[in-house]
Amino acid sequence: MFHAPNEFQRAPLPSATRESEPRHRGTTTATAPPPAPVANKPPGAAPAKRRDAYFDNVKYLAIVLVAVAHSWEPVMDGSRTARALYMVAYAFHMPAFIIVSGYFSRSFDMSAAKVKRLVTGVAVPYVVFETAYSLFKGYADDTADRSISLLDPWYLTWFLIALFVWRLTTPIWQALRHPLPVALVIAVLASLCPTIGDDLDLQRVLQFLPFFVLGLRLKPEHFELVRRREVRMAALPLFAGALLFAYWVAPRMQLGWFYRSNSAQEMGAPWWSGAVMTLAMFGCALLLTIGFLAWVPRRRMWFTVLGSGTICGYLLHGFLIKGAGYAGVFDVYDWLAAPVGLVLVSVVAAVAVTLMCTPPVRRVLRPVTEPDMDWAFRRASARL
Repeated sequence: MFHAPNEFQRAPLPSATRESEPRHRGTTTATAPPPAPVANKPPGAAPAKRRDAYFDNVKYLAIVLVAVAHSWEPVMDGSRTARALYMVAYAFHMPAFIIVSGYFSRSFDMSAAKVKRLVTGVAVPYVVFETAYSLFKGYADDTADRSISLLDPWYLTWFLIALFVWRLTTPIWQALRHPLPVALVIAVLASLCPTIGDDLDLQRVLQFLPFFVLGLRLKPEHFELVRRREVRMAALPLFAGALLFAYWVAPRMQLGWFYRSNSAQEMGAPWWSGAVMTLAMFGCALLLTIGFLAWVPRRRMWFTVLGSGTICGYLLHGFLIKGAGYAGVFDVYDWLAAPVGLVLVSVVAAVAVTLMCTPPVRRVLRPVTEPDMDWAFRRASARL
């Protein structure tokens, strides 16, 4: 989806080296003919890279959870069970996505090539889709205000601007001795500060920052530990307990704590609760993310190929869900709030986002999600 490996792409792994010396049989001196050159591959080019099926699977399953959770928002009122499921999903699906984002941002070093990839793979899609969503909202909602503000992300485009800011600051976090505690302090302070404002959705940028920094600090061996059998077994009672707790707390807890888009005071809570909830939510999200990662298949599955197209699924599914809301689908068919309706809505959202991640959709959106833009950069940075 992007030219560089990142949270939406499959992770490359070094390809296995092959023996280059010719083999001889007996005393025969003739050597085997050299292998035919690969078409369109220049001499001396690096060997083809394999992609890690595990991370493709993580990204696809995470984006399905995101879409399904978004589809529950219009129909979960009045259903304590649906609200509990929504809370559990929201507790970890974006943190998991952000942790993987940080993990694949470890090599960002402000070099010309990396900056170009950041601009073309994150900034350009943000500008295009923030504009598209603003126009969509204005016309679909039939409002007089159809202005476009690139400083005020709407709905799900906040993640792109957040990723842009996080990745720009990667060299800082890589240079600090204890970056995660520093990021947690920043997140706590943000939750106590109601004057931050809405520009660039900075509350979310700062409150979700610790997950990105945590991803920067992770190494491959950490994911090997997560995928151990005992961790998978522990994840089952963990999720069962989380669902029971969410069911109990559902009528009492504000959903704003999961969105991280406001300070404690803006939600009518005492200022000190911002610090407590920031740390508690970080711990809960981390445990649930570990449980989620433990159960993601590490082998190649039928959906593995879709992991490289999650940017398309993420950016497109909002049109479907918001469009259904503007069209009054959830008001006309109020039975969608019933258990059968919730299942149907979940299946439709999962199928739709799956189709949006397919290679044909990715090819259609490539001009805006993977633009070349060599014309905008100096030659040294254009050679990727």
